[in-house]
Amino acid sequence: MTPIRPRGEPRAGFTLVELLVVIAIIGTLVSLLLPAVQAAREASRRIKCQNQLKQLALGVENYESSLRAFPASGIVDTSITATYESRTGKMVSWIVLTLPYIEQAPLHAKFDFNVSVLNQPNEPQQAQPAVLLCPSDSAKGRMYQDSTYTNNKIFGKGNYAAFVSPVHVEYQNRFRGVLTSHQPHAQKDIATDGSSNTVMLSEVRTRTQLNDQRGAWALPWTGTSQLSFDMHDTTNTFTGVAAGYTPWSASLGATQPPNNLRTSNLDMLYVCPDPADAQLKRMPCNVYGGGANNYLSAAPRSLHPNCVNVAYADGHVSILRDDIDEFVMAKLISIEDGQTVTPP
Repeated sequence: MTPIRPRGEPRAGFTLVELLVVIAIIGTLVSLLLPAVQAAREASRRIKCQNQLKQLALGVENYESSLRAFPASGIVDTSITATYESRTGKMVSWIVLTLPYIEQAPLHAKFDFNVSVLNQPNEPQQAQPAVLLCPSDSAKGRMYQDSTYTNNKIFGKGNYAAFVSPVHVEYQNRFRGVLTSHQPHAQKDIATDGSSNTVMLSEVRTRTQLNDQRGAWALPWTGTSQLSFDMHDTTNTFTGVAAGYTPWSASLGATQPPNNLRTSNLDMLYVCPDPADAQLKRMPCNVYGGGANNYLSAAPRSLHPNCVNVAYADGHVSILRDDIDEFVMAKLISIEDGQTVTPP
């Protein structure tokens, strides 16, 4: 039988002190578990980003297999032979050209290649295909628009770009990456360096600011769909085309490594809205112009801890750490340094 409690005897239960101790223990356990949960979520997001990058790299490979040449980094005015001029010609990016090979043929069909990307009647450049979005960055819904540079045309943002040069974007035809503009080449042209040792694609981050161009995938500009490392050649000569490449030690400390936070060399954009916010977001930028700012380069960026995902010219995907050796990274990007560099 259950014993009968005498009338007036207090009920057994938690005291206030005991309850507070239990709450404190639960709070401590949650605080210990939260980083692990967040790390697991980020690991899942990074794998998703890698899968998207892998699909995009295979699309580029299939393009090359079909047409016997890699897609041009951008469709611009090729009569300007001295440099790559981003804001000329049709201004169509390599991603637009690759769309049919990443299961985006209907979107590709909406582009009118007889007119500039700034004058598309069907607005395909506003799209944000899932294959171009890394969940770590939350780029969905972010757009690029500028009254001066896009005539108020709206562009969807994505998270992937191509390394076009170990030096500057405008000198990509002199110091070449896998994707270039004036003279697109094939797999056989990177036989010396080796396709499995040559970085082709990486990640970029986006901001909510409407006139920050980074990630605008349909445009063949710096930080939109193109990246460069900014390590000069030992000759420090920028004329001519495809004349070899030897990284110059004078550029050390002034390059564009993954997630670059240096103050001496920032992502060079046509507009850098709210520079203080860009710095807080770990996406510092500067405005392209005359004098010391008369160059175009931008770093690969991600929210993965201390690294970015990259795809190599043979289609395999790996990471580059933020502290990568600068000489190694320059040689990984160049297709004409004449050296086989083992990826870190």
